[in-house]
Amino acid sequence: MSEIVLINVTGEDRPGITAALTQILARLQVPILDIGQSTIHNALTLGLLVDLPRDGSGCPAFRELLLCAHSMGLDIRFTHIDTDDYERWVQEQGQPRHILTLLGREIAAEHLAQVSAVVAERGLNVDRITRLSGRVSRRDQRAHPLASVEFSVRGAVADLAELHGALLALGQGMDVDVSIQEDDIFRRNRRLVCFDMDSTLIQTEVIDELAAMAGVGDDVAAITEAAMRGELDFQESFRRRMALLKGLDESVLAGIAERLPITDGADRLIATLKQLGYRIAILSGGFTYFAEHLQRRFGIDDVFANHLEFRDGKLTGEVSGEIIDGVRKAALLRELAAREGIRLEQVIAVGDGANDLPMLSIAGLGIAFHAKPIVTSQARHSIATVGLDGILYLLGMRDRDVAMLV
Repeated sequence: MSEIVLINVTGEDRPGITAALTQILARLQVPILDIGQSTIHNALTLGLLVDLPRDGSGCPAFRELLLCAHSMGLDIRFTHIDTDDYERWVQEQGQPRHILTLLGREIAAEHLAQVSAVVAERGLNVDRITRLSGRVSRRDQRAHPLASVEFSVRGAVADLAELHGALLALGQGMDVDVSIQEDDIFRRNRRLVCFDMDSTLIQTEVIDELAAMAGVGDDVAAITEAAMRGELDFQESFRRRMALLKGLDESVLAGIAERLPITDGADRLIATLKQLGYRIAILSGGFTYFAEHLQRRFGIDDVFANHLEFRDGKLTGEVSGEIIDGVRKAALLRELAAREGIRLEQVIAVGDGANDLPMLSIAGLGIAFHAKPIVTSQARHSIATVGLDGILYLLGMRDRDVAMLV
């Protein structure tokens, strides 16, 4: 017969503590059933779940561990675990697990309290909390650009859509972003990311820039906004806007391309993903002229957008080839995934408009980025408070990991 005992060790962290304690267990041939350790500001918490014999030979283990811990200035506690409780705990290892990511410019106690309450109200248990963003100096008062904390939660989610909605409402009310994903093998093996261009990789709608140069800015902007809100069919709105640009001189495009406003965090995100071997694509309802400019700037692998048509150096008001709308974006995403030999669960899609919803809905990680309300409400994930590099936290990356790459 044996006795299951939980050993909890706390105190000031320093090298050699885990080694010293586990060497005792190894020498006495005590099986370790589970182990966990965390350190916050040099304060150590170490847990060891062990199986001790009940024939009295377990006493040397207690004695030696107690003496070892005290010699290092540590507190140690031994707790008997009921065998039936242990077996129930073992059976729980098959429970669904999710990763909840909280990110914003700053994370306060209120944010953590509210998120934890939402989790608890739905019967989910928090297994682990990890800070992904770097440490914050209290002396350097300069603003820290990003903050992120990751929760690993366990338990069945009765209504995932309802939980998404609750977290979205919570984030909007506190000016943070809260995302929840299944903690599965695909989350750790994304391989392809597909970006919308206008108002995603760049902070403008290029067609509005062209319209301003053509003197029809207000007319085109009104059609654009209606389309992005989902009030107009994309192809219809696109043709209407293009017709208004007829006669615009080709020479204006180069100037617009050179001053495209790059979205905050785009450089850091793309540089990191490229270092990790991701394939990167632009799937845009905008124009190849500008998408190819970004392709050269970032080293993007694939570009799919609309081809402007010129005659005698002026826009004809039409495009050549198939119009890239929402349905086509989703089809292209599928084609790229098939070409790369990966599953859709391994694809990230990022966009802001209604015509991005089809690709956001089929990607393993579909992110509405600073999106219109209709898109935010329908997408499974959204970022509204930070730049594009906030996506790195959704992938579980820590600041110190990224610093090694870029």
